[in-house]
Amino acid sequence: MSTQTDNPERHERILDAAANLIVHYGFDKTTVSDIAREAGISKGAIYLHFDSKDALFEGLLMREVGRYNTRWFELIEADPEGGLFSSLYKNVLIALNESDFMSAIFRRDTRILGSYLRKEDNLFKQMGGGAIRHEFMAMMQSAGAIRQDVDPQVMAHIMNMLAFGLVSMDDIIEPTTIPETDAIIEGIAEMMDRMLTPEDRVAASEAGKAVVRQLRAQVENQVAQTNENNKETDA
Repeated sequence: MSTQTDNPERHERILDAAANLIVHYGFDKTTVSDIAREAGISKGAIYLHFDSKDALFEGLLMREVGRYNTRWFELIEADPEGGLFSSLYKNVLIALNESDFMSAIFRRDTRILGSYLRKEDNLFKQMGGGAIRHEFMAMMQSAGAIRQDVDPQVMAHIMNMLAFGLVSMDDIIEPTTIPETDAIIEGIAEMMDRMLTPEDRVAASEAGKAVVRQLRAQVENQVAQTNENNKETDA
């Protein structure tokens, strides 16, 4: 559990330090003392913000997921065809690829996430994995954002396979043989566009953006409620 402090700058500095160390050395090999040293503060100051290493990690996880979601939404809104599923997916991959920490989360990297993955009540189980769900595909299909003749569950699974491959292929294939990431993302988006986009691209994009905005509002309400509940618990 995180604690309430009046030093948000130090709070962020702690999380920045934790992100750098955990990505490089992993959760298990990174100590609270290491994080304090990286942040340029005392170990005791860490505990003014977080009452355990797990709580610190969970605070980092929630921050990075929030940043990822914000980045993804910004990319969609800025894209004239952002509501097309091919564009949604492309922007998911762009946002995912921009963050080493989020890439590790997506592929459940045991080196980086370590023993936290084995916790019975870890946040990954509560969050449901972060993959594209077939329920979302079905919502997009009902809104007219994707073709009606595709199976939402099958397509969601295929897309998650592709996203997982994007962030983990260099563990399997010689990195020098892999094309540039931007080219791979564009290739996946083009393939998805041909498979999923209805004839009326403009209407499909607007319908898709409407679905994303609705879901984003729901997530923001849930986060606000969670934060309010945490404040009441801390009090």
